[in-house]
Amino acid sequence: MIKTGCLVITFLFLCSNLLLAQVPPAWGGGADQNDLNFGFAFGYVSSNFKITKKPDWRKPFFDKGTNKYITDSLNSISSAPVPGFSIGFITRYRLTEHFEARFTPALVFADRSISYTYATASEDVTKQIQPTTVEIPLSLKLRSDRLGNFRAYILGGVKYTEAIGKGAPDPSTDPLQKLVKNTSGFGSYEAGLGCDIYFEFFKLSPEIKISNSFGNVLIPENQPFSAPISKLSLHTIVFSLCFE
Repeated sequence: MIKTGCLVITFLFLCSNLLLAQVPPAWGGGADQNDLNFGFAFGYVSSNFKITKKPDWRKPFFDKGTNKYITDSLNSISSAPVPGFSIGFITRYRLTEHFEARFTPALVFADRSISYTYATASEDVTKQIQPTTVEIPLSLKLRSDRLGNFRAYILGGVKYTEAIGKGAPDPSTDPLQKLVKNTSGFGSYEAGLGCDIYFEFFKLSPEIKISNSFGNVLIPENQPFSAPISKLSLHTIVFSLCFE
């Protein structure tokens, strides 16, 4: 009886493999048929700062306007990841069967934050930076061979980010209400990986990318929240669903 059951299972397994082998791969909407192709993408964005502090960053801030110290000494400066989202377009050019160039401009809605903790806990504060930006990435994509309806890939490149509008003005002249300002435009390098999944009428590509800005994105100011910082670099993780 056991031998019979094993034979039946083996027979069904072989039959299912034979049937699957006869199913042709999905067309993917013709996404890979032309050298030049277009699409769109939706992304989940998580951004935070890498903070380089000045040697004397802990000391209280002395305000020359009031001629006194207006903060206590600092205990920490940190930046937690803040979620956002992006909407973008894809222009893809096939260089070879396994190598592509991609231009993927996107509109990004992602806040950034910096938290300050002081020796006096009541002074603790988090400063929000709320830009809407346009990103202009140019990357190269290296694809594996197609296995059924699946391909894996890695990519890398550079991008330029530009803020839209003038940004939020400082709410008042009070130094304790000042905002931390960032440069309106900066460059970054990025790298990522993903996979192409082929369906009958389109190709779906889930991918994850990590990027880090070049140089310093901080605009230096003599105020309590910018003065302790020497350099800010923006670190971003993006999970995207790309449709072609």
